[in-house]
Amino acid sequence: MEEINIQRKIMKTNEEMGKVAAKELAEVLREWTVKKKKRIVVAFAAAPSQDTFLASLCKEKGIDWKKVTAVHLDEYVDLKRGHPNTFESYLREHIFSKVPIPEKNIYFIKSLKGTGEEIAQKYEEIIRKLIKEVRKEDGIYIVILGIGINGHIAFIEPHVDKRTSKLIIPVEIDKVSVRQQYDDYKNHPDPQARYKTLKDVPRKAISMTCAGILEADKIFCIVPGKHKARAVKLMWDGPVSDSLPASFLRMHHCVNIYLDENSASELNTKPKVSGKMNPYPLTLQQVGRDEGRERRL
Repeated sequence: MEEINIQRKIMKTNEEMGKVAAKELAEVLREWTVKKKKRIVVAFAAAPSQDTFLASLCKEKGIDWKKVTAVHLDEYVDLKRGHPNTFESYLREHIFSKVPIPEKNIYFIKSLKGTGEEIAQKYEEIIRKLIKEVRKEDGIYIVILGIGINGHIAFIEPHVDKRTSKLIIPVEIDKVSVRQQYDDYKNHPDPQARYKTLKDVPRKAISMTCAGILEADKIFCIVPGKHKARAVKLMWDGPVSDSLPASFLRMHHCVNIYLDENSASELNTKPKVSGKMNPYPLTLQQVGRDEGRERRL
């Protein structure tokens, strides 16, 4: 059984947190794409919490982006492709237009057609295929994510099935996340990106599951802001619980969590620059319902 190792790193500001997270991810990307010359799959998160991190990652040198295949964690069903609030638009603006990653290496959920169920199935097939291919060549799969106000990861809300063995599923966004999305965009510089009312915020999405996230070889979790402090406290100090999806990160063998002083402000333990914890010796087989399911796809 793999040892569970969570590294917690707390920086004074959001900007410093983003720089540290980007530097450490870049070190991993350089190691695998340049030194080892291996292909990797990276699942990106799209949210304002990722702004400083992505801005810093774009400035990192010496990464062979041709060896990086990019997917993303989630996407709205209700918004048309090209809408400024789609996560495809966010990622194009904040990362893919600023680094030399080939367009053919980027897989967007909005490129697929069909019902929510059909799109989820198609995107899962793509991700499974990509992970199998890179691992066959001794590459790795990395997930980058944040934590929502209600403790969601990707769009796996407290009410969403967290123990499915599927990697991608359609979901209904809960009221807390709807409010978070509204607040995230209410001061957006593009007026078209501002939701006029809460009713205008999308309710349906496609999301990577806990199983899809925990399938990663390495996880980088970036969480700034006072409004995330309660979720961070429950994730770190509370039990692993279905009511707090982010707590499932503590079941993974290799997670780096990056906080600023605001998001770390409610922790029981005195904040340190870094820390480790081994809370529960759980394996991914205990997340999926299929008892015989292996972690490696």
